[in-house]
Formats: sequence, C-alpha cells, structure tokens
Amino acid sequence: MKRIGHHAVGICQGSEVLFSDFEEGSEMWTGSGQREHLHHIRFDDSFRDAPAVHVGFSMWDIHAGANQRVEMHTKEIGPEGFSIVFSTWGNTRVARIRVDWLAIGPVTFEEDFDL
Repeated sequence: MKRIGHHAVGICQGSEVLFSDFEEGSEMWTGSGQREHLHHIRFDDSFRDAPAVHVGFSMWDIHAGANQRVEMHTKEIGPEGFSIVFSTWGNTRVARIRVDWLAIGPVTFEEDFDL
C-alpha cells in the first residue's frame, strides 16, 4: 500500500496514442518475434514523490489473423513522469494502441515548509 500521509494529493491523467504503425508499415505491424515500444509520459506538474500509476488500454487495433499477444506495464516512475512499455511477440500484428493513464500521489502544498 502506498501511504500518502498528510500531504496534499495530486491527480494527473491523460490519454496517449503509443503508435500507429499500420500507416507506415512499421515494426509492430509488419514485424515478427519479440518487439517492444517505449513511450515516456511527462507530468504537467511534479509530484513530491513517485505517484501510484495505473495504465489501461482505451483502444487497440490488432490484426485478427493471428494470436493477439500483448503486454503493457510501467517503469521508471518518478515525480516528473514515467514510461509505458508495450510489447508483443510471435506473429501478432498491432496497428495502433491508445492508453489511458492515471497518476495519484503527494504534491507540494503552498503552506508546506522545510525545517
């Protein structure tokens, strides 16, 4: 459990198209085997500490002619932002992915001071 304590709580959210590979015939659409895409998110304002981050698919466009193998997770979560890692493998063909995300964590309050 992430305890926020008595600090002010900030919520930041967004929606990101990670890639649109079918238009250019890029790796996720035409490739095979292990493939990975890294997408960095920068928060509009910084959190005091690393927030809790939740990501979820809001749109996927995947070819129906093969198994649909995908994995998505976060890494490098910090006060200024985080990275989304999307991967697939085998003969899966991914045209587009859109992700919605939500970050919740402590933020600096205008009445805070350091001793």
